[in-house]
Amino acid sequence: MKYIKKILGGGLRDYTMVIALVVLTIIFNITSGGKMITSSNFQNLISGNAYVLVLAIGMVMVIVIGQIDLSVGSVAGFSGMVMALAVRDLGLPWWLGVLLSLAVGATIGAWQGFWLAKLSIPGFITTLGGMMIFRGGVIWISKSISVPAPVELKVFGAGYLPEWGPTFTGMNNSTLLLGIIAVAFFAFMQLRKYNRSAKLSEKTEELWAVVGRIGLIGVVIGYITWIFGTGRPGTSFPIPGLILVVLVIIYHIITQRTTFGRHIYAVGGNKSAAALSGVNVQRTYFLTMLNMSMLAALAGIMFVGRSTAAGPSDGSGWELDAIASVFIGGAAVSGGVGTVIATMVGGLVMAVLNSGLMLMGVGADRTQVIKGLVLLAAVGFDVFNKQQGRQSIIGRVFPGKRK
Repeated sequence: MKYIKKILGGGLRDYTMVIALVVLTIIFNITSGGKMITSSNFQNLISGNAYVLVLAIGMVMVIVIGQIDLSVGSVAGFSGMVMALAVRDLGLPWWLGVLLSLAVGATIGAWQGFWLAKLSIPGFITTLGGMMIFRGGVIWISKSISVPAPVELKVFGAGYLPEWGPTFTGMNNSTLLLGIIAVAFFAFMQLRKYNRSAKLSEKTEELWAVVGRIGLIGVVIGYITWIFGTGRPGTSFPIPGLILVVLVIIYHIITQRTTFGRHIYAVGGNKSAAALSGVNVQRTYFLTMLNMSMLAALAGIMFVGRSTAAGPSDGSGWELDAIASVFIGGAAVSGGVGTVIATMVGGLVMAVLNSGLMLMGVGADRTQVIKGLVLLAAVGFDVFNKQQGRQSIIGRVFPGKRK
């Protein structure tokens, strides 16, 4: 067990939600007769949940600063409808419609950020108003009728990486290349971390543990690459998944490696202390809300591309799934704690629950009940650990990233 602990960089308890995700996947695969772990199901799982996970990236930043955004689903639906109407009625090219949708999202975010940052109206109230305004707005401008989306958007919502070259491995070459890049990047980061610690004369891990971790993660990435790359002809790793991966990398760097990211955690941890330390609290609030609505617009674009039409009910309830993903990922209700990567794990837990219960024939009513119980259990377990003086889930999963 001690060797496993060294390879993982901590105890098994450090990976609570990751283990839960794996166990859930295995259980659903067994109970569904092997239908869970298949190329087509994994591809659909990523494509069908990418837009919610995009929302969760922005939502974790909002929750870390101690606020909440209830309008993201309505903003996503409204922005997507504006894009579809602009392309259909104004004759705009699809790419200009996409830029217009993002601009609409940014404008809405700036509007809501103004009420929070300048007028000190809590985000809950501000975005509750926004949810009602833009939910009514999307029905109003659409006249309760679905609007066809530009066909070019389908690639962003339901497209796959292209095939090229000979297929000696029996896999999609684009997916194979993506997997190789992922393994190489992880190995590079682990070895760089090890070398830096050695140069600073810090207490470092044993090299065999680092190599073992690289090998273990390499096998996991290789297996996932094989699943996505060996699907039916014409399929591979989904484009929405690639967009999500890029966003996760970007926002992980922003939140963990930049001044703005440190300000987010400082404001969420103690707003008064952050202000006394020179942090511009109003600016942090404003930019975080602005970013959230832009990501909501992007999520709306991805969903419209997948469904090939913008509908008046698009975005309904999305904010609940995004918020649940953040809290299952271990974010603190009071703010100051939470990471993008852990939120993605929480979001995948929700996605696997949805997919697995659907494969088992469980109705939407019971699925909602089960998801609610899972959310309560995850947050309750986190609160219990803190009351007992132990680290929260997020603190254990990412011990070096907690602010």
